[in-house]
Amino acid sequence: CFPLGRALLGVRGAEAAVFLQGLLTNDVTQLVAAGDVPPALYAHALNVQGRCLYDVILLHGSTAEEPHILLECDSSVLDSIQKHLKLYKIRRKVTITPCPDLSLWAVIPGEQHGDASSLPKSADQALLLTPDPRAAVMGWRLIAKKGANLSEIIPGSQVGDVQDYHRHRYKQGIPEGVKDLPPGVALPLESNLAFMNGISFTKGCYIGQELTARTHHMGVIRKRLLPVRFPEPLPGPGVPEGAEILTESGKAAGRFRAGRGELGIALLRLAHVNEPLCMKLGGDRVKLSAATPEWWPKAAAK
Repeated sequence: CFPLGRALLGVRGAEAAVFLQGLLTNDVTQLVAAGDVPPALYAHALNVQGRCLYDVILLHGSTAEEPHILLECDSSVLDSIQKHLKLYKIRRKVTITPCPDLSLWAVIPGEQHGDASSLPKSADQALLLTPDPRAAVMGWRLIAKKGANLSEIIPGSQVGDVQDYHRHRYKQGIPEGVKDLPPGVALPLESNLAFMNGISFTKGCYIGQELTARTHHMGVIRKRLLPVRFPEPLPGPGVPEGAEILTESGKAAGRFRAGRGELGIALLRLAHVNEPLCMKLGGDRVKLSAATPEWWPKAAAK
């Protein structure tokens, strides 16, 4: 269990889902539909140019009395995402408030665990335990009250170092937060949003839809976020964000986004993924390699 430095916003009210529907890439009405409700959805909020502003995970927190959606976001953009939502609220019957009394955890299973049903939990302390909607390799998301005892909620669990969580993400090529998805820069389909179940192409209009839909229907995505690995942990401050990645012959192959130790994530041209790659750091040429994640759809990995 890894304590995440992500923030939670509560969007409450009868029009919560309809309000978020016009601002996010995924079909939020699934969260409040009758029947087999998905307990979590992944989505991006885009700007009008179709570039990512915020990556969010939506969690179903409704009660019989009040529709309630919990929105997980990077804690460094908590204020700006509140302003963004309130800008479009207009006359909608919703309230938008942070949830500082809740804590958010990532639960990554050990070898012996199969699916979520194998995770026993204490109902009064775990408010929500749900599979991570992005990919099965990311385990589960857990919301508990601040100060809850994790070993009581998930017997046999251990509290891990959050740096190990980020290393796990980078090994799997899963972006999260503003370093991996720079606001106003990252494009959703290049960021593998469709692979991570984060977009609906049938839901109708939302901000930034036009470019995203056009790119999808043209079917040409030449660059994608991919996990990269250096032969050994880099000395000093590491790799500057946005550093250029080259092929051995000196062609531009892409740009580094972020990483921990010898692992990272980079936006690379798919044509160069299987070639030896390098970067110039402080006058030295540093080698690195890219890989296609195993959880990607098989057709996309070719």
